[in-house]
Amino acid sequence: MIWVVAVPTDGATGRTDIDFFYRMRLTRAAEYAIRCMVYLAKQGRGVLTSRQEVAEQADIPTHFLAKIAQDLARAGFIEIKQGARGGFVLLKRSADISLLEVVETMIGEIFLNDCVIRPASCKSTYGCAVHRVWMDARDQLRATLARVTFAQLVAEESCLSSFPTTKLIAPDSLKDGVANDSVKV
Repeated sequence: MIWVVAVPTDGATGRTDIDFFYRMRLTRAAEYAIRCMVYLAKQGRGVLTSRQEVAEQADIPTHFLAKIAQDLARAGFIEIKQGARGGFVLLKRSADISLLEVVETMIGEIFLNDCVIRPASCKSTYGCAVHRVWMDARDQLRATLARVTFAQLVAEESCLSSFPTTKLIAPDSLKDGVANDSVKV
């Protein structure tokens, strides 16, 4: 249940050069869950979207998507519909789902250091200046992620440019060959 994963940049164990320092990053499962939820939020609440479409458009391996969808369904964000015409349905309004909720659904509560989650792991946790910094950083990160909803992410379309739109011109909205409106399919 770690949100931040320490990964050596080159696999080496030495830390004498800047390249040997560890980087903090989001887990792959959490990243894929965010992509899945952004794509489903773009489709809209209550819209059945095929597994294949989500996998292709959000660039998520299908075997990974199945596991992620189970976790998102258990958390009550989506419903999984089985069968040939199955897929995923967003159950909540995207404005009611925060980035923090999805991240912590996938990886558990965010913490940045062992002393934050397990104070007993450090002899001087409560009197330690570094512990207070880790706590403040954790609290700020959680607050930032809690403020961002999937409706905001979809509205900004900052990460959606790679997701093709699923809108088509409705035949009855054509007048003299000019599109007057578009309809979501």
